[in-house]
Amino acid sequence: MSRKYKMIDLCAGIGGIRRGYELAKEFENVLSAEIDKNACLTYKHLYGDDPMNDITTDEFKDLVAKTEYDVLLAGFPCQPFSRAGKEEGFHDKTRGTLFFDIAEIISRTDPKAFMLENVDNLITHQKGKTFATIIDVLVNDLDYKVIGVTKDDKGELVYDPRSFVRNSRNFGVPQNRPRVYIMGFSRKRFGDAVDMLPNSLPTERKEKLYKDLNDLLEMNADDKYFLSEGYVATLERHRARHESKGNGFGYKIVNLPEIESPVSSALLATGGSGKERNLVVDPKEGVAGKIYPSKHTPLNDRGIRVMTPREWGKLQGFINYAFVDKETGEDKFSFPEKMADGSKYKQFGNAVTVPAVEEMAKFMRECFFILEGNKNG
Repeated sequence: MSRKYKMIDLCAGIGGIRRGYELAKEFENVLSAEIDKNACLTYKHLYGDDPMNDITTDEFKDLVAKTEYDVLLAGFPCQPFSRAGKEEGFHDKTRGTLFFDIAEIISRTDPKAFMLENVDNLITHQKGKTFATIIDVLVNDLDYKVIGVTKDDKGELVYDPRSFVRNSRNFGVPQNRPRVYIMGFSRKRFGDAVDMLPNSLPTERKEKLYKDLNDLLEMNADDKYFLSEGYVATLERHRARHESKGNGFGYKIVNLPEIESPVSSALLATGGSGKERNLVVDPKEGVAGKIYPSKHTPLNDRGIRVMTPREWGKLQGFINYAFVDKETGEDKFSFPEKMADGSKYKQFGNAVTVPAVEEMAKFMRECFFILEGNKNG
């Protein structure tokens, strides 16, 4: 029985990265950090740990320094970086960003490995300068082998930013969700052995959770999820306005019958646009023309509705996968009582896709087996 690697879960949200690593075995969580109140409530409800910690504070950084751990995990937000030159080191290049705080924690504690997750826009942010700064800091300032990065004869970093993007639709769920994954291993701890590691993260997952979106949707949803006739008309006018300008913005119905193997658009934490780009047709009887409290006009006659929070949870792998008891088949995922739908959408939209992270965790586990000579892993 191999020992478990201890991990810390930063910018944790509702713990999707943590859960992906737990599912890969060999990993156990010892410290968490999240500042969103509702996300913290859900996290504590799911794991029994209160993650309410702020990674920007000296108090938390001191706590990490006193914590024995092996792996740093973080789904940090993308923020603008300073324009300081290379000679100042990461303190000046990244000050004022959450990445700075993560880099500082890595610098102080030198974990064996890290995995960072972010939106795919990270690679084009500030014309690629943000991503270049991050990679430069991780490789040159903090001395980590980043998977996907090599050096040429002059010591210059060689990599393709696009090679860091992975799409959830290739990891078992029918959601078009490109995300950046950055994984690194400490040269201080492992030396040149890190250069023996594979230089590409997993690109897919063999087992599919669903055949396509139709396999995931739960029809005959509650009436409250169906759009009013007036709102549908507003969305149509909005899209027509954008189309007349040559833009592709506007609402989207993702399960139209003519779509072969449908997938959802990316879920967004902002809720509104994330929902409007993921409308579905649900031919429920008795909905057309129905008066629903809180809606100004009757429900539409085409069965158009938003996806339910439960469907979003399935698209992210939280519901119907990540918390299913292998022995009883019982799904143990739930939100705390009285959590509003708006908060549920936000938390799932902010979350990672658990099956995708699980594949990254399995890859990290294999890398540890290579580095530590455990051929039997």
